[in-house]
Amino acid sequence: MALGGALVAGLLPGMVIWLEGDLGAGKTTLVRGLLRAAGDSGPVKSPTYTLVEVHVVSGLHFYHFDFYRFNDAEEYLDAGLDEYFSGSGICLVEWPDKAAPYLPPADMRIELRVAPGEADEQHDADADMGRIARITAVSAKGRTCLAGVKSSSSPRPA
Repeated sequence: MALGGALVAGLLPGMVIWLEGDLGAGKTTLVRGLLRAAGDSGPVKSPTYTLVEVHVVSGLHFYHFDFYRFNDAEEYLDAGLDEYFSGSGICLVEWPDKAAPYLPPADMRIELRVAPGEADEQHDADADMGRIARITAVSAKGRTCLAGVKSSSSPRPA
């Protein structure tokens, strides 16, 4: 949630962000944090069955995709999803590898994984574990966004 919130200020219209990681790594939670920080108070669920969830916040369209259930990359073309990537909306894509090679290139790639550690026996095994994020800025838009995250998280002099 915190990473999504940190990213929102640097997002630029037309960005494509690939979200990678195993099931349960926190991809949809990151999107939820991003949308909450942008001002969306509605439900944010994984579009595993619908393929895309659309969120409009202050006139900006966020398109949240999940291609986990694709058996063949051509399903991306068959579904007509390429039209979402040609405008000024922000495309957040879970399981982008399932739509390759048809998916437009990412401006930023975020790989999430569960942090290794000991689970507390009294709690859910994943509840107390954090996440590790590896962010790669692939384009100028991605570098601009990531630079904004880094500068906003830098310690401020007292």
